[in-house]
Amino acid sequence: MYEFVRGPLVWLAFIVFILGSIYRLLQIRSQLKKDKVVFSYMNFKYGMRSILHWITPFGAVNMRKRPAFTIMSFLFHFCLIITPIFLLGHNLVWYESWGIHWWTLPERITNIMTIIVVAAGFIFALRRIADPTVRLVTAFSDFLLLLIVLAPFITGLFAYYQAFDYKTMITLHILSGCLWLMIIPFTRIVHMIFFGISRAYMGSEFGYVRHAKDW
Repeated sequence: MYEFVRGPLVWLAFIVFILGSIYRLLQIRSQLKKDKVVFSYMNFKYGMRSILHWITPFGAVNMRKRPAFTIMSFLFHFCLIITPIFLLGHNLVWYESWGIHWWTLPERITNIMTIIVVAAGFIFALRRIADPTVRLVTAFSDFLLLLIVLAPFITGLFAYYQAFDYKTMITLHILSGCLWLMIIPFTRIVHMIFFGISRAYMGSEFGYVRHAKDW
């Protein structure tokens, strides 16, 4: 099982992720071409202005109104993306498999970042339960997606600290990571790919057409 998830399943996950992402991009492009408004509204200046404001901590009014949530959200997304890329263990696997290697973060730092992702994820889940406004628009799929996102980090921690059987945990770690990669193009997690497109359109519409801010 370990050899399967470490080899063929990883390849399959990357193939599904890449082809699925290309399919979704082509699908959106086809839909946008049918809409005569979208492309005519797109403006580089206002699109970039909007993107920069929304990726800057406390750049938007709502962020400044909820400072604690803003900090947690930015830390969560930052660690979620950076940790897998610059983790020493992942770097070694890339080097052993394909001879590719790059700069890595110290293990102590990546451990802290992993814990931040898991802790923030559980807080997000509790928020969906405790906050009536958020609970109203929450479905079972939201918790399921959050679990899938957190699973590679939880199993990675268990494997690193050998809390349970190492071989089992590392197998579950790779398996959950592959699952996460494969569902990205087909779930709401796809916003990590399309964030720039949607935000550029919103910024263009508000700035170029309405002459207003979208933050």
